[in-house]
Amino acid sequence: MKSTIGIWRLGMLTLAAALLQGCAVEVENLKPSRLFERDRQAPGSVYTGWRVFQERCASCHGQSANGGPGPDLLPIMRQFGPRRFASLVLDRYDWTRPTGQAREDWLEQAVQRREATLSMPAWQDEPPVKAHIMDLYAYLSARADGRQGTGQPSH
Repeated sequence: MKSTIGIWRLGMLTLAAALLQGCAVEVENLKPSRLFERDRQAPGSVYTGWRVFQERCASCHGQSANGGPGPDLLPIMRQFGPRRFASLVLDRYDWTRPTGQAREDWLEQAVQRREATLSMPAWQDEPPVKAHIMDLYAYLSARADGRQGTGQPSH
C-alpha cells in the first residue's frame, strides 16, 4: 500500500511538473501599446514643452491645448506617436505667404490673427520649436492622456 501511494504521488508530481513547464503567464496590458511606445521612445520635459507651447502654440490652440481659433489638440494627440508628431509639426504644415513677405512678418500676423485664413505653419525653421520638439510632444501627450492638468507643470 505504501509503495502504491508513493508511486501515485510521484506520478502526480511528475504530471504537475510537466504541466507547469510549458505554462506561460499572460498579463493584460491595461494601457494601449501606443502609450507604452510613446513613453519609451519620446523622452522630453513636460515643463519645457509647456513653456514652448505657451510661447509658440497657445495663441492658436488655447492655453491648455483645448482649442482656440485652431483645433483642440488633445483628441488629435491621442493618435500620434513621437515620430508622426515631429514630422507633422516640423515638415508637413506650411503657409503660403505672399511673395516678398518675410516669414517673421507672416508669423507675426498669424499670432496677432490679422489674416482671415490661417493654417498651421511648418516649424522646422523655428529654433525653439525644432530644438524642443520632444519636450512639446511630452507636454501635449501628457495633457492628452490626463497625466498633466491645465496649469503649469512642476519643474
